[in-house]
Amino acid sequence: MPSTHEIELPPTLRERALSWLATPAPEREIAPARLASTVLLLRESDAGAEVFMQRRVASMKFAPSMWVFPGGGVDPRDEVVGLPWAGPSPAQWARLIGIPEARARAVVIAAVREVFEECGVLLAGPSDDEVVLDATSDDWQADRAAVLDRSLSFGELLERRGLLLRSDLLALQDHWITPEMEPRRYDTWFFSARLPGRQVADDDTTEATEAVWRLPAEVLQEAEQGAANLMPPTLTQLRRIAGWPDLAPATVSRERLGAVMPQPVRDGDRLLLRAHLND
Repeated sequence: MPSTHEIELPPTLRERALSWLATPAPEREIAPARLASTVLLLRESDAGAEVFMQRRVASMKFAPSMWVFPGGGVDPRDEVVGLPWAGPSPAQWARLIGIPEARARAVVIAAVREVFEECGVLLAGPSDDEVVLDATSDDWQADRAAVLDRSLSFGELLERRGLLLRSDLLALQDHWITPEMEPRRYDTWFFSARLPGRQVADDDTTEATEAVWRLPAEVLQEAEQGAANLMPPTLTQLRRIAGWPDLAPATVSRERLGAVMPQPVRDGDRLLLRAHLND
């Protein structure tokens, strides 16, 4: 059964929430939610499971200064048909996610592309049971920059390198939609993936001031103390990971996920953001 989660709205969102609640529902302007993918990149350490996180720069239009996982919006070129592929097919992902095949394909491609762009990790290999061993060389970084500036599509990169997208390295974890009161909104699918072999996740991105491996329990403790800013979906994923006995759940997709869309609510003098979670 879904559970209900509530957090106190931060001061930066109170004015927006008050304006939204004061506006009659038929008069509210709701921005469309852009399809997006986020990846919980995980590895084992002596201290337990670690997740790769980035603290976004303060000037970002969406989630400034927040700790987040690698991810971003679906690009039109993520909708390509015929991209070299291994693992569950787009049709199988569509059945799992519950969206049309074309959109499911784009969501999976975006997840793999964003991880490569934002931290240099490539979930692809020369065959359906191999993965790229190292993507840190200068030629790989040149290709990464070309994918990022859109002079090279992700599909073109795979074809030129003779690689297959390894969709089997992803597992579905959650589905969140940005609250309707927000002017910039995303319809985001959360995936998990274990860091492949000898690959390295780096901090070479202009979107973050920090990019490091973190223990979920430590990030949660910092959030409770006010030292780390987390959005509700990030908080929820960290709590889930912190409860895993090992990384086996990171390789298994969760099924029958409903969309979680937090809503602002009043509770006396308090303003809360309430969400019904996928437990």
